[in-house]
Amino acid sequence: KDMAGTSSSSTETRNALARELLLAALEDLTQEQLKRFCYKLRDAQLDGRSIPRGRLEHVDRVDLVERLTQFYGPEPALDVTRKVLKKADARDVAARLKAQRLEGLGPSCSALLSVSKYKKKYREHVLLQHAKVKERNARSVKISKRFTKLLIAPGMEDEVLGTEEEPEPERARRSDSHTFNRLFRGDEEGQRPLTVVLQGPAGIGKTMAAKKILYDWAAGKLYHGLVDFAFFLLCREVLERPGECSLADLILDQCPDRVAPVRQMLAQPQRLLFILDGADELPGLGAPEAAPCTDPFQATSGLRILSGLLSQELLPSVRLLVTTRTVAPGRLQGRLSSPQCAEVCGFSDKDKKKYFFKFFKDEKKAERAYRFVKENETLFTLCFVPFVCWIVCTVLQEQLQLGQNLSRTSKTTTSVYLHFVISTLKSPGADGPQVPRELCKLCLLAREGILKGQAHFSEKDLERLKLQGSQVQTLFLSKKEVPDVQEKKVTYSFIDLSFQEFLAALSYLLEDKGAPGAPVGGVQMLLNSDAELRGHLVLTTRFLFGLLNVEWIGDIERHFGCVVPERVKQDTLRWVQGQGRRRVAPVGAQRNDKLEDTEKPEEEEEEEEEKEEEINLGLELLYCLYETQDDTFVHQALSSLPELVLERVRFSWMDLEVLGYCVKRCPEGQALKLVSCGLVAAREKKKKNLVKRLKGSRATKKQPLASLLHPLCEVMIDQQCNLSSLTLSCCKLHDAVCQDLAKALRVASNLRELGILQCRLTKIGLHLLSEGLVWPKCQVQTLRMQLLDLREAIQYLVIVLQQSPVLTTLDLSGCQLSGPMVTNLCSALKHPTCCLKTLSLASVELSELSLRELRAVKTAKPNLTIMHSAL
Repeated sequence: KDMAGTSSSSTETRNALARELLLAALEDLTQEQLKRFCYKLRDAQLDGRSIPRGRLEHVDRVDLVERLTQFYGPEPALDVTRKVLKKADARDVAARLKAQRLEGLGPSCSALLSVSKYKKKYREHVLLQHAKVKERNARSVKISKRFTKLLIAPGMEDEVLGTEEEPEPERARRSDSHTFNRLFRGDEEGQRPLTVVLQGPAGIGKTMAAKKILYDWAAGKLYHGLVDFAFFLLCREVLERPGECSLADLILDQCPDRVAPVRQMLAQPQRLLFILDGADELPGLGAPEAAPCTDPFQATSGLRILSGLLSQELLPSVRLLVTTRTVAPGRLQGRLSSPQCAEVCGFSDKDKKKYFFKFFKDEKKAERAYRFVKENETLFTLCFVPFVCWIVCTVLQEQLQLGQNLSRTSKTTTSVYLHFVISTLKSPGADGPQVPRELCKLCLLAREGILKGQAHFSEKDLERLKLQGSQVQTLFLSKKEVPDVQEKKVTYSFIDLSFQEFLAALSYLLEDKGAPGAPVGGVQMLLNSDAELRGHLVLTTRFLFGLLNVEWIGDIERHFGCVVPERVKQDTLRWVQGQGRRRVAPVGAQRNDKLEDTEKPEEEEEEEEEKEEEINLGLELLYCLYETQDDTFVHQALSSLPELVLERVRFSWMDLEVLGYCVKRCPEGQALKLVSCGLVAAREKKKKNLVKRLKGSRATKKQPLASLLHPLCEVMIDQQCNLSSLTLSCCKLHDAVCQDLAKALRVASNLRELGILQCRLTKIGLHLLSEGLVWPKCQVQTLRMQLLDLREAIQYLVIVLQQSPVLTTLDLSGCQLSGPMVTNLCSALKHPTCCLKTLSLASVELSELSLRELRAVKTAKPNLTIMHSAL
């Protein structure tokens, strides 16, 4: 058994024996030899380190054993001692020590190569092992040729949107060596983070980015002087590894041989980097089997090892690079210690084009395929996800090879995946009537795995469904050999986890095919899964909705020779409608919008942390509805959700595309509330050319931030849009946002209510909104405003009250109104052109003079209702 894998008791026994051998060897020395030994020991180095001279003065043999074992470690100390004995002309003692060591402890494997010499060997091994990456169709390509730069933006996990300290969104940077080096950059005090989290949705390129980081480190481009060894651990493989192992075993698995100096590596954990890919696969913290491991040589479960690394209870000073899906960030909270977050945002438009030209070897075909996708705005947008981009390229490549017309477009991720499956089924290597039947069984295997959290399958799993050696196994599964306790074990996995999730969703539409071994439950079981499992099922659920599109159902029935049961669509619709009944007040709807900065009780903060995953369910539901591309279905679904509330969403362009699609198809009376949302786009960081760098920053002009509200405002202008109420709460309304909103106010024929609550506006923004509200065609009848400081806003409110022909309700509840502000307000209310019918001043503290002024207004305008406890 490897020394690295021995138990703690075995390690103690070996250490004790090593000390005895050292003492016996030193006792064989004469006093003159011992003096010479200590003199030579001052220059004896191991991994560039030697015992300081001061520690070798006036020591006896017992003290010297302690110095040696403490400084080098018990077993490495034997090797150092043997070499120094030779230099001190005590070759006979050195020979005896070698023989005794061989008899008692075995050969000195871990000390044969020092860490400093092993670094080069390990880097060369990593470069060789990771020079190529397997694509989803098992084709190997050079990582340096295929990797296309991704946009990486700093995370904003701790940002409180809408506060005075809110920073401008930082630019997203393209993932070159400089950007990767910045991941572990120090803060203002110079403290470097030990844990960096790369997060992003499925297929966005997190794994490829992590592998490129490992490859670039081995090539000497990254973390020079910081990291001596970097290891790539796929979390799912570690969790599913049979039997027990230690962290040292996992390290040895990645080394070119079993004689790696693991102990010396682990002796300097601050020089190590562990890349943990797919940490969202870890189960919840509550499980007792998830207790963190603290000993790198203890044989235990993969879950305990990963928990120990993430919590930094195992090797506290080690560096971690963690990748995780954004759909379930709560799974890592509580495990990580002060992480620095970054978001993988996929391809920029420029890099989408680069990917196409890297994928297609024929430049003319690349140009044709890219031009086709570029003309399809929705499909081009979807290609920011690398895996979707790969599927699109794969489908188009086959169509071009067959001389087909690239006319059929795709609007959703689901349709792209479905096109890929159908295209594969029609490929020359997938002939025969049995293939659709085999694929139905493969869908069941995918579904079983998703429900159990399983991504790797044994040969027995395939044999049970009669898939062993089938054509679909070759087309859609990857084969891999993994080390087992006694021999290598063969496992199978889908070409991508998101592809497994797609096939799992497809299985629900193929249940009537009667494939044996179908999991029980149906769509209701999937949709009503508990919170612990829901994070793993988000993408599967989204695919299920997408497959309900009438056109895709037709394709499925035609290519699979089945009839999709109508109940699947009806059950899904009833589930959505049930969400509306169960959540009469959606997340944030009953939120207290008072302006005072009050500290929340500890219990309330804990409740909010528990609901963190639930907060984004509103946006996820909209994504599901978007995937259907079924106007009637979306309209029926939203009828049960009269108020849509999205809270703490940092919108992407795709998020706004989804939101706009759903809002355009909402029923009459629909309300939308955006709480603490980011409404401006982060800029993409671009390198300056040489001329601009020479001219300096004064020659460059800072570009204004783009308003992410623009697509939504464009939808509101559409005559078919029935949105009647829009509330923006705790958002920073940049001038660009206000400009887009003001344009929408002028034209939106169905918008009757606008709420601006606890938002930050500039004077320009207030002016723009007031112009929109007084526009002759503006239909806003109710205006609710709660601002931290109304002094700037009051003059614009006065203008709106005097000029708006339709505004009948003004709600200023919770605001702080000074005496002069009330005076200006009362003056506007008395104006002959003011049409206001209701003024709400709930929870507003008013002076006696202000109360008298308001009473005078009520007398002058008896049709005006003023709501205040003292009136």
